[in-house]
Amino acid sequence: MSSESQVLLYPIHTEKAINYIEKYNTLIFAVSRTATKQQIREEFERKFGAKVEKIRTLITMRGEKRALIKLSPESSAEEIATRLGLL
Repeated sequence: MSSESQVLLYPIHTEKAINYIEKYNTLIFAVSRTATKQQIREEFERKFGAKVEKIRTLITMRGEKRALIKLSPESSAEEIATRLGLL
């Protein structure tokens, strides 16, 4: 599946996104419009080696699809954000 490599596009780096990292152990990513929650989960876990607890998706008014990826308690969103250069 060639489109799977482009499921996660880039992390969202806004004040609200940083707040989600600190408060809810959740990272926000822009994702492909055609990506399913299962594809997002698989690619995230493969790329970052962190366990995903829950994924919520939304489509912004600009037509961009975003995924709120809540990590399980044993995984740290802050650590992954630091590796990505967000914090």
